[in-house]
Amino acid sequence: MWFSFWRSRDRFTLDHLRYLTDQLAKVQIVNEVNKALRSIAELITYGDQHDPSFFEFFMEKQVVAEFVRVLKLSRTVSIPLQLLQTVSIMIQNLRSEHAIYYMFSNEHMNYLITYSFDFRNEELLSYYISFLRAISGKLNKNTISLLVKTRNDEVVSFPLYVEAIRFAFHEENMIRTAVRTVTLNVYHVGDECVNRYITSAPHTEYFSNLVSFFRNQCMDLNRLVSETLKNPGPDSTSAIVAAVDEIEDNLYYFSDVISAGIPDVGRLITDSILMLLIFPMLLPSLRIVDTNDMQSGVVTSLYLLCCILRIVKIKDLANTIVAALFYPLETFTRFSRGKVNGYISDRGLTSVSQEPDDDNIAKCNAECLTVNVPQSSSSSGLDTESIMSEDNCSSSNLALREVLLAYVTKGDDVQVLGSLSVLATLLQTKELDESMLDRLGILPQRKQHKKQLLQALVGEASGEEQLFSSENSLMRDGSGCEPGVYLEKIKEQYGLSFLSSDFLMSPRVPRFQVLDALVSLFCRSNISAETLWDGGWLLRQLLPYSEAEFNSHHLELLQVSYKNSATALVKEVRGFWPDLLITVLCNEWRKCKRAMESSYPPKEPKCILFPSQMLSSEEDIPEGSSFAAGEKMHEVVKVFVVLHQLQIFTLGRYLPEKPLIYPPGDLPANSRAQTSGLDVSGPKPGTEVSLVSAVPCRIAFERGKERHFCFLAISAGTSGWLVLAEELPLKKPYGVVRVAAPLAGCNPRIDDKHPRWLHMRIRPSSLPVLDPAKFNAHAHAHAHAHGKLKTKAFVDGRWTLAFRDEESCKSALSMILEEINFLSDEVHRRLKPLLNLETALDLSGPEEEDSSSHSTTPPNSV
Repeated sequence: MWFSFWRSRDRFTLDHLRYLTDQLAKVQIVNEVNKALRSIAELITYGDQHDPSFFEFFMEKQVVAEFVRVLKLSRTVSIPLQLLQTVSIMIQNLRSEHAIYYMFSNEHMNYLITYSFDFRNEELLSYYISFLRAISGKLNKNTISLLVKTRNDEVVSFPLYVEAIRFAFHEENMIRTAVRTVTLNVYHVGDECVNRYITSAPHTEYFSNLVSFFRNQCMDLNRLVSETLKNPGPDSTSAIVAAVDEIEDNLYYFSDVISAGIPDVGRLITDSILMLLIFPMLLPSLRIVDTNDMQSGVVTSLYLLCCILRIVKIKDLANTIVAALFYPLETFTRFSRGKVNGYISDRGLTSVSQEPDDDNIAKCNAECLTVNVPQSSSSSGLDTESIMSEDNCSSSNLALREVLLAYVTKGDDVQVLGSLSVLATLLQTKELDESMLDRLGILPQRKQHKKQLLQALVGEASGEEQLFSSENSLMRDGSGCEPGVYLEKIKEQYGLSFLSSDFLMSPRVPRFQVLDALVSLFCRSNISAETLWDGGWLLRQLLPYSEAEFNSHHLELLQVSYKNSATALVKEVRGFWPDLLITVLCNEWRKCKRAMESSYPPKEPKCILFPSQMLSSEEDIPEGSSFAAGEKMHEVVKVFVVLHQLQIFTLGRYLPEKPLIYPPGDLPANSRAQTSGLDVSGPKPGTEVSLVSAVPCRIAFERGKERHFCFLAISAGTSGWLVLAEELPLKKPYGVVRVAAPLAGCNPRIDDKHPRWLHMRIRPSSLPVLDPAKFNAHAHAHAHAHGKLKTKAFVDGRWTLAFRDEESCKSALSMILEEINFLSDEVHRRLKPLLNLETALDLSGPEEEDSSSHSTTPPNSV
């Protein structure tokens, strides 16, 4: 029979379909019917698009019922595999609504959905999930009713949804992704009866289980971050990248679920995120710790708070998180010691699975640095010395809002960046009420004025009082305001009660505290330039402030920091890379201006999980590494640029497109560059030069192969070269350039034992920041050792020149030092207007924005 079953026949005809279905109906013992199933799927798909009679025949013969009968007869896994694939292909490709209605009717699909497949076979599970996804892709308000069972107009059974979420937390990511597609397709149908079914017990457990699964991923990420801080390497970094991608995918799934608009789902997700993650884990992890202690929980928590606020757009969630920032840290430390849905943790972001005993709690309390908190109502400043004190071991009643500011003023670079990221994220969270931002101290003054103007226009208070009183606020006490509403919600819904003194003080106080913390940040010397750029962006968003908040003391502090950075920049003029200093500065000026004026902070929150090493002092530079010195120069330039631009921003001046520097000067007539016949483009191999000032020497580039050259050191403007030229016998005193190297950073010295030998360092001609392609090619060669950066990508060369006598050697040394001085002096000359702050400010006019917004700038600010 099987020979005749597969005999040659015209495909894509109704006769062929009739033949296949007849043969399928005759089958009693299933062996090899896969080809028939595939052929039927192809014919039905073809007929749906070309000939309706195909599907009419398909319905008449009840072929789907034959599929079910064949499945019941099957004894091998190949038949269920092929059957699921066949039905999936048909459903995916059918365009006719009539055809879809038929496929979903008669309970055949629900039978296949609930059939007891052997899911120990991974391939079968994959086909089954694809089958569910194919069905969900055809759901609408008409077709979904064919897949549910109802009683008294209420859905009592929905196999597609129930069976799909059984695999929502499968170890295979592809399966989890497919299940989420199924659920989203169900949610976006918008059927009220189905929505009630989804948000009724026990199906609501799916949403809390989602958050529990997400919480476990957060703990896994924290472990990875902790291990990376101890043992950094490319493998651990790639593992963190993968974990971050999955975490953000989960949050985007939450967002997609919420966007479906199902009543109560937003509340279910909000409650689960708060009760399972925010309150017991993330907030308790924000404890003040010794900056020498690698506290990965702090870093991970700050990142996760940013992600949740940025991706999950739920107003109640965002505002509740902000309201929680006014609670003291100890509130959530106590909360986290309880048992939440079977999960126990007394250490915030950790994966503890046993009940905490008294010893563990005592150990936790001993390890957590605690603080004495000045009453906010009695002080407008933030006493960071007491906040970060290691000797203080009493229970902390420091508000979490103040913990974030303490990180800015006293935390390490990663903590600063994390705290700035949280504040920047809050500033950009549209779901937050402006009154919440005002209480946090990060409501931009332009928005304050706009709010006050609206109040004045609707007659809530006199316009004069609203617009010009520095004590003005929508919330003169904590009652009846948006923050007060959410504090009450936290008390009623989550059982956390606390009356914060922050709500009894003037709104000016938190604004002053934020401003004070940001100004303090720019007075710190142990913070990376990239982090300072983030701080500059945030300060830029909050400007301008009133004189009472942004006062002359703040401006004086910023000026001191600026002068220190200018001093550091001047040192680089005599350093390894003066020839590239102006180029780097101009590049960073443009980048910084673009970053400061952007709508978004310079770095994404995930960057706090990948801290960069900072070369902050001469001791950090590996001996003999001009490349490391170049990185330090780059860092110094970036710090100088952001502090310079902040000086302009804070005074309401216009920020020029380019830094204020002098143009290149003319070369002196008697300079070596002129007498040798070179210009600023520099010597290239084969270029003819005059050797009037050259000194004969010998050098061996290969062992045993000594060559004779004439040596020249030449500077032209801000460029300079070491030149080895071969004399032209028939055209003296001229020669041809054979080798040229950078003059700057050559560090010449005469050998101690051989006074005719001159040693020189030959550094690269460019920096990675100016040549990213070259840098990326060598990035794999970077490694960390003992917490410092070791650079293997670029190795400095060495020249040892042998001269005829000691005098010639000293003459060559003198020529090099003289030309380096010429080069450095020219660089310094061109930088002078930029280094003179008063000149730079005078030449930058008023900013081209609303001039009235700068009217409150104190006149004695410079």
